[in-house]
Amino acid sequence: MPEIQPIRTKRDYDEALARVDALMDAEPDSAEDRELDLLVDLVVAYEDRHEPMGYPSPEEAIKYCMEQRGLEPRDLVPFIGSRAKVSEVLFGRRRVTIPMACALHENLDIPVGSLLGGPSARPDDPWSQVE
Repeated sequence: MPEIQPIRTKRDYDEALARVDALMDAEPDSAEDRELDLLVDLVVAYEDRHEPMGYPSPEEAIKYCMEQRGLEPRDLVPFIGSRAKVSEVLFGRRRVTIPMACALHENLDIPVGSLLGGPSARPDDPWSQVE
């Protein structure tokens, strides 16, 4: 197994990705498989530091849920309000209110953090604990 180095630069990252790609068919429990595990951990750590994913916008979270469940905008009326309100929320022209977020979370299991724009900056905020 070659010596594994920390990923500190974009070049290191690209080289690590190429090596990960080359090791994808490694035999389980082999030296190459262990190297792959280590490299993947390093790549993930680099990506978390340099390319954080973040939360989707509330409308993206709702649209994703709709797509996964085969829902139409009219199916959201009981949780958001009128068809006009649903349309405004889906196009980002209206913010999701706390009652809307609660209804969408309870009925469609969409994380409240996604609906209200990400986790709270305050660790004692109960909304940051609801998923």
